[in-house]
Amino acid sequence: MKNNGLPDDAFDGRPIIGICNTFSELTPCNAHFRGLIEHIKAGVLEAGGLPLEFPVFSCGESNLRPTAMLFRNLASMDVEESIRGNPIDGVVLMAGCDKTTPSLVMGAASCDMPSIVVSGGPMLNGRFKGRQIGSGTDVWKFSEDVRAGVMSEQEFSEAESAMSRSPGHCMTMGTASTMASMVEALGLALPGNATYPAVDAHRARLARLSGRRIVEMVKEDLRLSAILTREAFANAIRVNGAIGGSTNAVVHLLAIAGRIGAQLSLDDWDKFGQNIPTILNLMPSGKYLMEDFCYAGGLPVVMKEIADLIDLDCMTVTGKTVGENIASAVNYNSDVILPREKALTDNGGIVVVRGNLAPDGAIIKPSAATKSLMKHRGRAVVFEDIDHYKQRIDDPDLDIDETCIMVLKNCGPKGYPGMAEVGNMALPQKLLRNGVRDMIRLSDARMSGTAYGTVVLHAAPEAAIGGPLALVRDGDWIELDVEARKLHLDVSDAELQLRLKDWNAPQPAMQGGYQSLYVERVMQANHGADLDFLVGCRGHAIPRESH
Repeated sequence: MKNNGLPDDAFDGRPIIGICNTFSELTPCNAHFRGLIEHIKAGVLEAGGLPLEFPVFSCGESNLRPTAMLFRNLASMDVEESIRGNPIDGVVLMAGCDKTTPSLVMGAASCDMPSIVVSGGPMLNGRFKGRQIGSGTDVWKFSEDVRAGVMSEQEFSEAESAMSRSPGHCMTMGTASTMASMVEALGLALPGNATYPAVDAHRARLARLSGRRIVEMVKEDLRLSAILTREAFANAIRVNGAIGGSTNAVVHLLAIAGRIGAQLSLDDWDKFGQNIPTILNLMPSGKYLMEDFCYAGGLPVVMKEIADLIDLDCMTVTGKTVGENIASAVNYNSDVILPREKALTDNGGIVVVRGNLAPDGAIIKPSAATKSLMKHRGRAVVFEDIDHYKQRIDDPDLDIDETCIMVLKNCGPKGYPGMAEVGNMALPQKLLRNGVRDMIRLSDARMSGTAYGTVVLHAAPEAAIGGPLALVRDGDWIELDVEARKLHLDVSDAELQLRLKDWNAPQPAMQGGYQSLYVERVMQANHGADLDFLVGCRGHAIPRESH
């Protein structure tokens, strides 16, 4: 390694810090990381460590097909083996886009090494025709306006450009912002990590401070297993409810817990998330954006507001407890971070519903749903897969009205494959033109964190393995009762057994390669959709002396 100009004393026993970089020009959320990494390296050097950057697979949400989620587990394998196979003492995880955060934390958790997360930060607020617009959230609204004939394609294109006006990830509470918030709530990042915009100088300062701190963590031997406890996951679940976080956090936190060995189940999302008020007035649940959230005080303010509901004794990467980290937080804008008595909803957590249609559970995000649809009985309109949906949805003869329940099959972990974000199906054009903007939609798919609506997701077992969802037919009646945690298909068990005998599993999309491995070994959504052989903490087993 001296061929890069490193002097003799670079190898005098000082901590070697790996910097795990997900930079890629194909991942626009992370495309500014080349500049950010220089601040991390400077911090490591200032603290007496040796920083060594290494690249890993970058899961870019906007470009990867068929879905970035298909490659989350692959990226985590890259991270894990890069950490374990190289002579490093601690690692800085550079994350930004949706799947880069969980994939990096999953890989690092399997090694249980001192680790700290540095997020890339959100974009600046979008601006279009004199008002703020949010990435993703307003795309869904504008695209439906185009389909309804009230917005032109040219205006749509202009809005898209106005939405992406700086480096960074989505500035709504989409999955990127949610997972940045989750790592801060878990204690894996310095306070403020979740919200500083990518172009704010505070982001660079935080990167430098994180570089300094990881050196100290190595000296303290402060590992992920001391931070990623069951209590820390409970905190994150409660914070997710308070910020109106993405439903994608469910599969990601379950997968991370599985890697570190913490006990966490789908039911814990309901248990810990109950009676948590959504106090962050941010899209898609509210009206503001991440830049506003940052300057209102950021995530520490939210956590302080619900301090009586979280465990303040959990250890964090600062070497201090959660309670110590948030003690000095101040709310500078009570219209962005609301007092609890003015919460957007009194129970904003993720709700798990069960029944004969999803015996292993399905989820819904009440803060993004229509209250009048939270208890509803409707006639099923069924789409066998995403292609069938596209062929059928705008057929003027489609027998559908706003009281129906749209059902999408074969979009789960094995079925898509990769469990794509197609669960928030666009509504039929003929209903949009009549002013309908929400209907119940049910699937084994995921939904973008930037999206909204009364959408039931992650139905398990999925249709592709013969779960009850596979047996739903047009005209069946379905009952959803969110308060009662109920999702019921009004078809007898005997009839379902007859239908199962006639059911044939769909053919895999690809034979051989990673996709084939994924389909063979991926677990269901209620277990985090990880690959079964990746579950568990294997440690950073290769001693430095062997190099």
